[in-house]
Amino acid sequence: MVLGVRLYSALYPSWGPVCLLLRSFASCSGNPASCCTMPQLGLLHGRAWAVLFGQLRRPPGAVCIGAVHSHSQGTRDLSPQQMVVREKIIDMVVSCFKRHGAKGLDTPAFELKEMLTEKYGEDSGLIYDLKDQGGELLSLRYDLTVPFARYLAMNKVKKMKRYHVGNVWRRESPTIVQGRYREFCQCDFDIAGQFDPMIPDAECLKIMCEILSGLQLGDFLIKVNDRRILDGIFAVCGVPESKFHAICSSVDKLDKMSWKDVRHEMVAKKGLAAEMADRIGDYVQCHGGVSLVEQMFQDPRLSQNKQALEGLGDLKLLFEYLTLFGIAEKISFDLSLARGLDYYTGVIYEAVLLHTPAHAEEEPLNVGSVAAGGRYDGLVGMFDPKGHKVPCVGLSIGVERIFSIVEQRMKTFGENIRTTETQVFVATPQKNFLQERLKLIAELWDAGIKAELMYKNNPKLLTQLHYCENMGIPLVVIIGEQELKEGVIKLRSVASREEVAITRENLVAEIQKRLSES
Repeated sequence: MVLGVRLYSALYPSWGPVCLLLRSFASCSGNPASCCTMPQLGLLHGRAWAVLFGQLRRPPGAVCIGAVHSHSQGTRDLSPQQMVVREKIIDMVVSCFKRHGAKGLDTPAFELKEMLTEKYGEDSGLIYDLKDQGGELLSLRYDLTVPFARYLAMNKVKKMKRYHVGNVWRRESPTIVQGRYREFCQCDFDIAGQFDPMIPDAECLKIMCEILSGLQLGDFLIKVNDRRILDGIFAVCGVPESKFHAICSSVDKLDKMSWKDVRHEMVAKKGLAAEMADRIGDYVQCHGGVSLVEQMFQDPRLSQNKQALEGLGDLKLLFEYLTLFGIAEKISFDLSLARGLDYYTGVIYEAVLLHTPAHAEEEPLNVGSVAAGGRYDGLVGMFDPKGHKVPCVGLSIGVERIFSIVEQRMKTFGENIRTTETQVFVATPQKNFLQERLKLIAELWDAGIKAELMYKNNPKLLTQLHYCENMGIPLVVIIGEQELKEGVIKLRSVASREEVAITRENLVAEIQKRLSES
């Protein structure tokens, strides 16, 4: 056995520790129990022996491969087909942001932990903390809003309209089918600065409507409320101010739980008196349009609260602007909307897809909200040493949830997705034409044409043409001995299979003409 182990050690040097163990085992007459001490390896229990021998029985190449069997929970890989769809979604969202005058911004993936704490209410427990690195306590960003506020305060920026596309991380239980992940992409648009009431807020809602309509996801509704109205409701219902945030986070669950369950949480878990919870229930189960705003103005209790009146006044003005934008019918004043994040101070909103799919063949997919946002006038001041505030309002588009819907639609209709943008393939029917193909493709690349060739010296023409059909490449340029002699190139349409001879000097112009017409 010792000789066999030495041979294995010579063949696979990286297995040195395992082979060292086996030599020790062999010298113990094959009885691991008799090997009480091994200075190089220490004492090993029976299970450790079993693992090591199990590894040795596998082929050498399989040792590491078997260990990497999946990505971490709540994350995923995106195939080339999925990347095409995802990029189209993001491109459309960003083009809308730019149409409204936003400029791009990026911030680090992680922040100082102290910058993120006490900004997210009960959700603060979902923040990913990083191990201490050289004395700094760091956390992965939970959203793109808090880093934006930190950027404004740090750079003393008083006005800015920005968009930001980036990944965020949350330690929540992932629900892959609903587009909920621990790592996911957000597309944010925010307006920072002191402006007249509700004009920026109305634009944010207009942007949400434009994006959701443009993506053709089906019918949708945007719920709107105001944190001042909620706080006013809590106050007139007798809730102590110290419990406002806790009760607000319970109300925020009404889109996932029944009022009965939310009431039970308020009373049994958060210590609210039952009669107070019942009074809250009379309000938060109401929803409607601008007529509900007027109704709340007349409410005998709510009309006595200054905060609530301010919120109702802003919502009335907001509905006037939304009517002018032509989107009022897409907006619902919903008193159950709470948005659990602590930094919201005024108008809040959330877009949900209605259960009717865009096409009759589709199954309805419940993904929750697909966009959300609101006003956060105090967040920047939390980062400023002197507490200077910069009023802000913004929105976030849930790319992963939207992608889940689009992905389901692709499966339903069996849509084919091109994974490359190649416009021309450079081919040859003859051997020893690699140099000519390389010269020709360089001309196309230099002219800005997206082109490919096969990485073989002597590829078969049929193989090259099949590749073009499979990849959806529209044009093929063919060069051979006859073409070289006559100073022409054959230009072939993959769809029609028609070929024409084009002079070399006119080839680029002809290709560009055909591409512009397609």
